[in-house]
Amino acid sequence: MLGICRGRRKFLAASLSLLCIPAITWIYLFSGSFEDGKPVSLSPLESQAHSPRYTASSQRERESLEVRMREVEEENRALRRQLSLAQGRAPSHRRGNHSKTYSMEEGTGDSENLRAGIVAGNSSECGQQPVVEKCETIHVAIVCAGYNASRDVVTLVKSVLFHRRNPLHFHLIADSIAEQILATLFQTWMVPAVRVDFYNADELKSEVSWIPNKHYSGIYGLMKLVLTKTLPANLERVIVLDTDITFATDIAELWAVFHKFKGQQVLGLVENQSDWYLGNLWKNHRPWPALGRGYNTGVILLLLDKLRKMKWEQMWRLTAERELMGMLSTSLADQDIFNAVIKQNPFLVYQLPCFWNVQLSDHTRSEQCYRDVSDLKVIHWNSPKKLRVKNKHVEFFRNLYLTFLEYDGNLLRRELFGCPSEADVNSENLQKQLSELDEDDLCYEFRRERFTVHRTHLYFLHYEYEPAADSTDVTLVAQLSMDSFDFSQTLSPIISCKTTVPNTCL
Repeated sequence: MLGICRGRRKFLAASLSLLCIPAITWIYLFSGSFEDGKPVSLSPLESQAHSPRYTASSQRERESLEVRMREVEEENRALRRQLSLAQGRAPSHRRGNHSKTYSMEEGTGDSENLRAGIVAGNSSECGQQPVVEKCETIHVAIVCAGYNASRDVVTLVKSVLFHRRNPLHFHLIADSIAEQILATLFQTWMVPAVRVDFYNADELKSEVSWIPNKHYSGIYGLMKLVLTKTLPANLERVIVLDTDITFATDIAELWAVFHKFKGQQVLGLVENQSDWYLGNLWKNHRPWPALGRGYNTGVILLLLDKLRKMKWEQMWRLTAERELMGMLSTSLADQDIFNAVIKQNPFLVYQLPCFWNVQLSDHTRSEQCYRDVSDLKVIHWNSPKKLRVKNKHVEFFRNLYLTFLEYDGNLLRRELFGCPSEADVNSENLQKQLSELDEDDLCYEFRRERFTVHRTHLYFLHYEYEPAADSTDVTLVAQLSMDSFDFSQTLSPIISCKTTVPNTCL
């Protein structure tokens, strides 16, 4: 019994020793960790920093290590974000076409910049995409001639206006037919913060008529070559578009790409997405010279001021004259000449990401450009077949085009908040007259209709108008959807008549 008690006392003493030793040690260290009321660090690095033996080189090594750790953390965050984008797991980047997306496919032109941004630890997308000023005017040039082109350009303009958040200035190189139609259209459309200037295409024919051209666009397909001479001398940059273009995003995103031009880059172009310039489409196929796959000119960014200083006019003329000695004619109009110039001067080009010109021509490889709807920026119907072209996703593209074709253009008359625009007297008078109407009046809708200005598209189809000598023509004005348009044509023999009663309203 006595032995058992002694054993228990020994065990108890050992246990107390084990508990007390750490506590005593902690109290000792804690009491010794203050000198003159200031804490003394137990860290070896920190203790070295306060010791005389601590050197400046050790401090630099520590700071360098901290900087490197922050860089690694930034790189990891950037890589995780990019991986999430690539696998489609980032909902915040899939809200639609306004979000900034990247394509890592070959030929997009942005993959190297993106990788460089990741290495540099840039986790801000805003830093990679220059911001366009809120009220900065975006200049757009379009060559438009004839009835068909006038219809196409309206659909293009609708798609641009639908997404835009900036004032727009359209420069339309048009023949007399297109100018008459489009001048009336824009005058009656009355869209705020939109300006339209016309340039006589017939006066420019002599500039390019000496070039034989087999393309279906005819002589007007060559007029983009003379824009540096045609557009105002004080205009520094412009976006040039074909009429068979549909925008799926804000055009300001494309305007911002001008800030990425460096050195002598004066042309922004998307790589051609067919094998045309590779010369292997059929036996004895001989295209114009081009750099690799060549470039498509349906969407062009032009730095006009630098092009003029480079004497662009002489450059393309000399190239065209030299190549025509062997080629005899162009097959793809201005695109052949642009590519021949670039072949000799590759430094002129900034290659745009392919989603800025998704080409739906025959033999195209556009499917390699996009992987999701959010990748699409501009759709280009660059085939004579237009909406009937063969493509894996043509139904989606066709529906997008038809959406803007049938879209009510009056809904695009919205103001740009915070951006002052030139006062339109007609628009101000209209608003004043509408405000004076009594909305409780049973005839309010009819009275409102007297002052409402409807968008007017003259000569939707080819029509040779000959005004009557006595000015007694009768015009039938109808409002109908596009699917009913064919039916209305069957009525044309019935309603084509004249009367001696002036100012008749049907």
